[in-house]
Amino acid sequence: MSKIKIVADSSAGLTDEEIKKYDITIVPLSVMIDGTVYVERETITNDQFPTMMKNAKSLPKTSQPPIGKFVDAFDQAGADGSEVLCVTMMASISGTVHAAEQAANLTKTKVTVYDCQSTDRGMAFQIIEAAKVIADGGTVDDAIAKMKDVLQKSKLYLAIDNLDNLVAGGRISKFAGALSRFMNIKVMLQVYDGEIHVASKGRGMKAIHKEWDKILDEMANGPKVLGVGISHVEGMSEVERLKEKVQAICPELPIVVRETVPIIATHTGLGACCLLYYTE
Repeated sequence: MSKIKIVADSSAGLTDEEIKKYDITIVPLSVMIDGTVYVERETITNDQFPTMMKNAKSLPKTSQPPIGKFVDAFDQAGADGSEVLCVTMMASISGTVHAAEQAANLTKTKVTVYDCQSTDRGMAFQIIEAAKVIADGGTVDDAIAKMKDVLQKSKLYLAIDNLDNLVAGGRISKFAGALSRFMNIKVMLQVYDGEIHVASKGRGMKAIHKEWDKILDEMANGPKVLGVGISHVEGMSEVERLKEKVQAICPELPIVVRETVPIIATHTGLGACCLLYYTE
């Protein structure tokens, strides 16, 4: 039986320890800031990006990895006869899955490309569980079945502090953005079925806190939580409030807190805060 290796794009919210432990190959996305291209995990970090975005003359532009980067990763992973499971972020926010699929047709390595319909720590939960299945002798199909199961039991909520980046990126109209700024509208988004949906909106942080409390109540009274993460874009004040409440619900679980990746931060803007978890 050939060995199976996992390749993932850099939007996966994996820690360096997890990447090493499960031998994950990361293919980086890139971001252009004022004409200069930066490569995630190579020439720019998640922690550096918010300040660079804040000081940029215009909204940064993100792009999926070049097809050649995936081909190189697949060739290298398959050099010893291994097959590859390539996990990418959801297609609704990036064309990464399509680049990986094209690369899979150009390599001699046997590659299965899977759109995990999530990103960040939600993507990491799936990859880690898939890696465990593979370590136990499972097939690529077994690993994908496990990822689908984790996805069905996952939640991803994202609070947006302001809509400026969504306006600049053409995601919403300038009028809607100006109106929301005037009325101090905050938005809570939820990711499901591989798409971003508006869960709620209201005036001021009080509305967001009320929505977080409702989400946390659902979390506390639902199935046992197996993994949890909080990602943000320079949103530490909100993170600390959220982390304290989550820790009270899941005192035995480590909470991975991290600045999110540039492709997410570009859309959400500064102050965004995201809760991701999965259950039994």
